[in-house]
Amino acid sequence: MSEVRVIQVNESIFAENDRSAELIRKRLTAQGTLFLNFMSSPGSGKTTTLVALINRLKGSLNIGEMDVDIESSLDAQRVADRTGIRSLQIHNGGLCHIDADMTARALLEYDTEGLDLLILENIGNLVCPAEFDTGAHKNVTILSVPEGDDKPLKYPLMYQVSDVVLINKIDALDYFDFDLEKAKERILALNPKAIFFPISAKTGEGLDAVCDWVVEELEAVRAGKI
Repeated sequence: MSEVRVIQVNESIFAENDRSAELIRKRLTAQGTLFLNFMSSPGSGKTTTLVALINRLKGSLNIGEMDVDIESSLDAQRVADRTGIRSLQIHNGGLCHIDADMTARALLEYDTEGLDLLILENIGNLVCPAEFDTGAHKNVTILSVPEGDDKPLKYPLMYQVSDVVLINKIDALDYFDFDLEKAKERILALNPKAIFFPISAKTGEGLDAVCDWVVEELEAVRAGKI
């Protein structure tokens, strides 16, 4: 009878990624830089939201942005053109996510010294990005009104790992069957600590509250509370 070897593996396949992510967090915390990872499905208004937020914050904060896409540099160019800040395009070789090692390699090309805020615009996908810690201090997910209030039921992990959910395109609530309170209820069932900001990147409604939150999180990083 042939011998069968049994190997017991007790370490998560994400363990190495998590170690790399923690090193990124420690490095950015030490230099006083808040790192935010923005995730969403395609078409949620992620780039438009980031442009609006950056333009509100850039007068008081030094901001950098990195954008992940499979091929194009369209979103990174839009951010750079519409805000005037430095943006770095990351091509991830056709993958559906970016992990901590990829983030660390991108940071070798992006001088973060002196930055108050570093933003990662993750690839448009609600599955893979949720599985990988990028080293960000906080995960922010955008849920847009046209997507429906049942999106959290379909992609639960994304909302479980999100610290903040921006419910975007609230200017379109009259045109879609979207129940704001039901969406919050479904997300809180998955993640009781989630924070919500109903916003409209188009009209600017709700964005000042998001900016206040960013400033509070930056202060928390510099106080060693994150």
